Amino acid sequence: MSHLFLRSTSTYLAMSKAKPTYIYKLVSFSSPIPEPIPKALPLSELDAASGFMHFSTAAQVPRTLKRFFAEDPSVTILRIDYSKVEEEIKWEDSKGTAPGEMGGEGIFPHIYGRALGSADVESKSVLHRNDGNWDEALKNAESWLVY
Repeated sequence: MSHLFLRSTSTYLAMSKAKPTYIYKLVSFSSPIPEPIPKALPLSELDAASGFMHFSTAAQVPRTLKRFFAEDPSVTILRIDYSKVEEEIKWEDSKGTAPGEMGGEGIFPHIYGRALGSADVESKSVLHRNDGNWDEALKNAESWLVY
């Protein structure tokens, strides 16, 4: 399996056409995930407003983290086995307004019509922002963030 930190553009392009092993749900520190994870988690404000759950592939996590969670001191990331939700996934732009090809530039996995819950979560990790950026946390999570 390819890991998060890609060595070349050609590696990324080859990987982006392949089906992901996992997709990831990033959750702000302001919405802590209960232990144990419940059967249904509440939707985030963004997911509720959008009408679907936003996910990222491993390759998209760094950009999503830095863009939408830049000020969060920590973020919980839920890892979802793609094969278990594949039939529900719609690959679209971040706003859900334009469908796209899996792995396409700016195209993300979305799930409509339901909440995420314990049965969906393969594992979770909490990343902590250090010195104002996410680089060290991402490097430490490299082996866990698998495409």
